[in-house]
Amino acid sequence: MRSMLFVPGDRPERFAKAEASGADAVIFDLEDAVAAANRPRARVEISNYLKMSDRHVPLWVRINPIETGDALPDLAAVAFARPDGILLPKARNGDDVRRLDHWLEILETSHGFDVGSIKVIPLITESAQAVLNAATFAPAPSRVLGLTWGAEDLAADLGSLGNKTPAGEYEPPYVIASTLCLYAAAAAGVWAIDTVDTEMKDLAGVERRARASRRSGYVAKLAIHPAQIPAIHAAFTPTAEEIDWAQRVIAAFRDAPGKGALTLDGKLLDRPHVRQAERILAAVPLPR
Repeated sequence: MRSMLFVPGDRPERFAKAEASGADAVIFDLEDAVAAANRPRARVEISNYLKMSDRHVPLWVRINPIETGDALPDLAAVAFARPDGILLPKARNGDDVRRLDHWLEILETSHGFDVGSIKVIPLITESAQAVLNAATFAPAPSRVLGLTWGAEDLAADLGSLGNKTPAGEYEPPYVIASTLCLYAAAAAGVWAIDTVDTEMKDLAGVERRARASRRSGYVAKLAIHPAQIPAIHAAFTPTAEEIDWAQRVIAAFRDAPGKGALTLDGKLLDRPHVRQAERILAAVPLPR
C-alpha cells in the first residue's frame, strides 16, 4: 500500500470515484471533513456503500477522537458493514489505541467476525501531548497495521502561524513529530505512513516531498485529492534499478549462506542491507 485517499463521508457521490481513483485504499471521513450535523447521515451513507461495494481496494473509515461522544456512534454505525480498517484521529497515547482495540473486539464478536479482522491506524501527533507520548504507542495491539502523523491539528495546538517554510518544507517542530512517528512505528513493528500534503497544484512538489519521506522510512502516504495519487505512487514505487539491486543482494547472500558480510559492486554489505533489499522487494505493487 502506497496511498490512502480521504473522501468526505457526507459526499456519497464521490465514493465510487474515490475507489476508482487508483489509490491503494480509501478512507471515508467522519471527522474533520464532516460537519457535526451531517454525521448521522454520513454514517448511513458510508455503511450502505461498504455493504454494496465489491472492495476493489481496502475501504477504511476515520472515526472521531476516542474521547468524544461521536466515536462509539461512528463505530457502531459502520462496524456491522465490516470496514477493512479504522483510522483513529487525535490519539493521545497508547491507551486510546487499546480502548479502540477493545471496542472493536466487542463489535467483531457481536457481529460474528474474526477478532482482529478490522485493522487500525492511529494518528499519533495531532497534539503536543501526543507528541510527548509517542513512546506509548509501542507495542501496539496486533490489529494495528501502521502509525501516521498529522501536522495541521498540531499547528493549531502549538499556536503556530504555519507548519511549513515558504519553500514548502516542514518547520523543525513538525520534523520532530514526523521523526517520532517513524521511531514509534519501527518500535511497534508496523508501517510508517506519512501525513497528507495539502498542495494540490504543485504535484512535482508533492512527489519531491514524498520521495524524501520514503528515504526516511515511510512506506505510504495519506492523500486528500485524487490528483495527488500518481505523484505519491511514483515516489513510493521502487525503481527498476532499486529492484535489480535488491534482487542481486538477496541472491548474493543466498549463494553464500555461511557469510555475514560480502562485497557487491565494490561495496561491503552485511545483514542490514539484506533487510533493506527485502523491504524494497516487499514494496513492489502487486497487479490488480
